[in-house]
Amino acid sequence: MDAHASPSRKGLGLIACTALVVGNMVGSGIFLLPASLAFFGPIALGGWLLTSLGALVLAIIFGRLAQLVRKTGGPYAYTEAGYGEFAGFLIAWGYWITLWTGNAAVAVALAGYVGFLFPQIGASSSYSLLVALVAIWLLTLVNVRGVKEAGAVQVLTTVLKLVPLLLIGVCGWWWVDGANYATLNRSGQSDLAAISAAAAVTLWAYLGLESATVPAGEVIEPEKTIPRATIFGVLLAALVYMAVSAVAIGVLPAEQLAASSAPLADVARHMWGDMGGMLVAVGAVIATFGTLNGFTLLTGQVPYGAAQDRVFPPSMGRLSRFGTPANALVFSNLLATILVLMNFSHGLVGAFNTIVLLAVMASLVPYAFCALAELMIRLKGDTQLRGAELFKVSLLGGLGFIYSVWAIYGAGAETVYLGMLLLLAGIPVHVWIKWRNVCADRAQQ
Repeated sequence: MDAHASPSRKGLGLIACTALVVGNMVGSGIFLLPASLAFFGPIALGGWLLTSLGALVLAIIFGRLAQLVRKTGGPYAYTEAGYGEFAGFLIAWGYWITLWTGNAAVAVALAGYVGFLFPQIGASSSYSLLVALVAIWLLTLVNVRGVKEAGAVQVLTTVLKLVPLLLIGVCGWWWVDGANYATLNRSGQSDLAAISAAAAVTLWAYLGLESATVPAGEVIEPEKTIPRATIFGVLLAALVYMAVSAVAIGVLPAEQLAASSAPLADVARHMWGDMGGMLVAVGAVIATFGTLNGFTLLTGQVPYGAAQDRVFPPSMGRLSRFGTPANALVFSNLLATILVLMNFSHGLVGAFNTIVLLAVMASLVPYAFCALAELMIRLKGDTQLRGAELFKVSLLGGLGFIYSVWAIYGAGAETVYLGMLLLLAGIPVHVWIKWRNVCADRAQQ
């Protein structure tokens, strides 16, 4: 896809890109994570703070990279430009895993809040599973129809989802019970270990901060639009996350919060009665639906961009009659469907936590590579990079890299183990694709 196509052919401006960033972040994370974080207690807010700062550093890094590399693919494109073809493949592979595992997690969260609105669905694991799968495939079809249509859905759902969150974050302080803050660390771990573990979980809520960089070929004036949308989106999400989480921890006792499959709806019901719970549950359904839409868009764009560079199979780079990477969209979400089916027996919260940590691990490796990608790209193309400019690029990249490695540590040994197995599974795929490319080149000679 031509990254320099005329604006008339492109569908994503500043509002749509910011909505893509916010929409992909503000979704299942903030609506379901309060239950996951109740195990840690109020110290989890320290994890939110550190994650927010780390996400802001990464947002600045991705914004700068978007000005250097103007092509579809996001983290893959930046890694390939900085480190070469094989590293680019590994990151495309890992980031692609993040996207379809993320789709699975968001679909599970969506089913949980639909079950809150319709108890007969919540009481049946079969009905909940059906809701998750229908949502995945409905939005796959929307994205097959076109990027502009997906962008319109994203703007609408982003606006609607912020309303109930702002009500909780701003007005909920009147219902906070100080006794719920009495025990700072409930995890039994050291404070540092608890904050690190909480930060690894909360990073899920920031996955998607690089969303505006991925469909760069569809963005109007990407060198300006993408950095602004990325930083605006992260700042807005950080404010919402911190306020809403602080209220949720203070309103409900930790045991009740941890057991909830729709924690913010239960918080709102405690504050405003059944009508408040219903309002937030509706907002959560809209939020997760919007996040699922944004992640679905990216499950097509990332493998498409890699296929254009002959790093992914050529079938992933074929466009439908609508001009969208339909093969990549369908295959990616088939894998998300399989992951949902495999984990739904653990229950909603159990399935969500398992899939989330896997998605976080798969995303952190691309983030670590991208943190130092600008330095690599600039050193390749500009041997005069020195002095204050070299210090600035190195400092920013170093902070992003340290944060990414620290977050990997916080994800836990089992998650890192599974994530590394998934990454290593891509090496035979790379060899097979390389072999196909060589054979094809020889056949043309």
